[in-house]
Amino acid sequence: MQKQHLTNWAYTALACTTVLCMAWGLTGCQSEDLSSRLNGYGSTAGEGAGCQVIPDSVTIADRIQSAGISDSAATWAYVLEEGEEAIFTRAWLSEHSAHSIDIQYFIFSMDNVGIIALDYLLRAADRGVQVRMLVDDIMLDVAVEDVAALSAHPGIEIRVYNPTEGKNAAAKVANVLGDFQGFNQRMHNKTFVVDGQVAITGGRNIADEYFDYDQEYNFRDRDVMLVGAGASAVHASFEEFWADPLAVEVGRALTPNMASSDPEALYAQIHAYACDPENFWPEIRALIDGVADAIPRIAQAGRLHRLDAMQFVSDAPGKNSSGGFSGGGASTDALIERVQSAQESLVIQSPYLVLTDLGLGLFAEAVARGVNVTILTNSLCSTDNLEAFNGYQRIRADLLAAGVDVYEYRPDAEIRKQLITAAKQERAGYVPVFGLHAKSMVIDHRTVVIGTFNLDPRSANLNTECVALMESPAMAAQVEELMLRELAPENAWHTTADWNPDGQAGWDKRVRCWLRGVVPAAVL
Repeated sequence: MQKQHLTNWAYTALACTTVLCMAWGLTGCQSEDLSSRLNGYGSTAGEGAGCQVIPDSVTIADRIQSAGISDSAATWAYVLEEGEEAIFTRAWLSEHSAHSIDIQYFIFSMDNVGIIALDYLLRAADRGVQVRMLVDDIMLDVAVEDVAALSAHPGIEIRVYNPTEGKNAAAKVANVLGDFQGFNQRMHNKTFVVDGQVAITGGRNIADEYFDYDQEYNFRDRDVMLVGAGASAVHASFEEFWADPLAVEVGRALTPNMASSDPEALYAQIHAYACDPENFWPEIRALIDGVADAIPRIAQAGRLHRLDAMQFVSDAPGKNSSGGFSGGGASTDALIERVQSAQESLVIQSPYLVLTDLGLGLFAEAVARGVNVTILTNSLCSTDNLEAFNGYQRIRADLLAAGVDVYEYRPDAEIRKQLITAAKQERAGYVPVFGLHAKSMVIDHRTVVIGTFNLDPRSANLNTECVALMESPAMAAQVEELMLRELAPENAWHTTADWNPDGQAGWDKRVRCWLRGVVPAAVL
């Protein structure tokens, strides 16, 4: 991809527009004090009989063996469509880990899901499991003192990717103005690897809304669990990031006065919070305990797919340090190659759709050679990112003119009643707004792509991304069937050259989206 170098005035304009976005409160710069969230939970609160976590003797290796998938030279894949299943799987794997848990996330929030996830990690570390956490700095949603306390555990090591000086909004603004490109180079990879044998990757971060536990807005997302050689490939990528100079040890990233004075008290508060049945219902713990028995059933039902071929592609740390905003990486190249190789069909889900001339050209060429190209993205009603949607509005007409079939997600998609299975929502008696966050493709009915890559310039040129490219007609049929079902009128609006659903959104959201036109497409 051709590199573009911006003049000093252009850099200044970009920096100023980003500062404006930060003033609008859209960058997630504010860190939450975990200790304040845990206020009222002490070392004895909730530590009753129903809270004791005693893993059974069944190991992950045992379950791999009993499912008949112990050939380490092959890769098996299971698609995690439902948010609750995705968090239960992570919880069970953490609880039954024997040696290591290596996790890498763009966002790790200190909400209900985040705190309970910490509880599982702390309990694993207490058993002697080595826990390593790599989190991007810009979206580290926790006070630095609490990060220091967590990293003080002898079994937990935390590193921060591309840290900036200071954690408050003013410090972030100063960093934007001082090094705009460096500030925008973020780690968007999302991986979860246990004992080097099982890995989960895909679109989900660690926060309530990615697992159907938010009461107002949830993401329709997708992960894939990999067992065997594919898990080893994900683990190798994690090791590359962990060893890179951009992954800074917490102790080096913090100033001396940020150290926690009493880590054990924080651990006790986290355990007590997770032991409170109001925060972590006993019936949910029972469902997690049932994951082990579900694995053989999943295999017998044909939903644990032995892949014909698999490639895990991750950008290298420090992607695009050229000094410009165009450069790409391994994930960009891999996806371009796959789109160019398509012969029959491309079915795509991307929450943010901001195509450059290159992207528009790729899809136009695919349509010209007879490929049916169908894309589902967010509508203005369902999107959580007005900047990105404004960028999509700028290219929507060109995309339709190229012959691409475009659909936009409904916030009240009927299918959310099938995909949101969380007991919390059932008890609440309603289903929250649904927004698309899955980043997936099915190519020619046999290749499945699941990863972190959004079809926008930020994923292409700035953020590090990762994608799993998996060959399996059976898996492709399963994923494509659901993706096509999401295009039905009760789930999505069909956008045409003559009509789009922007008018379904309120006037205030339309105005706020229009104002985002000041943000250059290069950083959307």
